[in-house]
Amino acid sequence: MKTPGKVFLILFVAILVTGSTFAQEMKSDAAQLYNDGNQKLKSGDYPGAIASYDKALAIEKDYRIYYQKGVAYKKLDKLEDARDAFEECLKAKPDFESGYNALGAVYFAMGNYQDAATNFEKVLSTTQDANVKVALQKNISMAYYKLGVTTLKENNLKDAIGYLEKSVANNNYDAAYLSLANAYTQTKEWDKAISAGENAVKYLSVISKGGPYYFMGVAYKGKGDMTKAKEMFEKAKADATYKKNAEYELSSIK
Repeated sequence: MKTPGKVFLILFVAILVTGSTFAQEMKSDAAQLYNDGNQKLKSGDYPGAIASYDKALAIEKDYRIYYQKGVAYKKLDKLEDARDAFEECLKAKPDFESGYNALGAVYFAMGNYQDAATNFEKVLSTTQDANVKVALQKNISMAYYKLGVTTLKENNLKDAIGYLEKSVANNNYDAAYLSLANAYTQTKEWDKAISAGENAVKYLSVISKGGPYYFMGVAYKGKGDMTKAKEMFEKAKADATYKKNAEYELSSIK
C-alpha cells in the first residue's frame, strides 16, 4: 500500500531564461545579474544563484527576481526564506499566478495546509489552463485531506468532515474517502459512511480495500443490517491492518 500524501504534485515551475530575455523590461545591470542567477540555478549552485539575485534586487525590485530567489531557497529546503521571497514577489505583482502556486507549495511543505489550499485556490480561480486546473484541484484536495486527518485525530469531527468533504469535492482521492467513512461512522451517519467507503473502493489508488470494507461493516451494523455487516467484515479481515478489528466485530454479531 502506498503512503497517503505521497502523491502530492507540486506545480513549481521556475522561470528559467537565457541571455537578455528581459533586457528591455529590466534595468540592464539587474537583468545581467538575474540571468547569471538563473544559470547558477540551472547548474545547481543555489547559494550562488541567491547571491546574484540579491545583487539584482539591490538594483531593481522586480517580481521575477524575487520568484527565482524563492525557487533557489526552495531547492535548499530553506522554506521560510522561500516563503518570504514569494511573498515579496506577490507584493510586486499581485496577479502573478506562478507566485501563488509556488507559495502554496512552500506552505504545504511547511505543513501549513490551510494557507497552501488558499494559495492554490487563488490560482484555480484565475487560470484558464485546463490541465493546470486539474493539477491544482489535486493539490487542493491533498491540502484539505491533510487538514482533515489532522483534525480527525484531534476528535474534531465537524471540522474534519468539512475539510474531507472539500478534499473529495476537488478530487476523488481514496484516502480522503476512507477518512470520511471513518468520521461518518463516529457521527453515526451510516448511509454517508457507506457511500464514502464505496467511493474509496471505486477510486482505489493509495489505500487497500480493508479500511473501506471495515467502516462499511460498522455502518451496516449501525443500520441493523447484519448480513451486509458480516459481508463487509469478512472482506476487511483479509487486510492485515484491519484483520483483528474485523474478526472482533464478526465475533460480536450473533
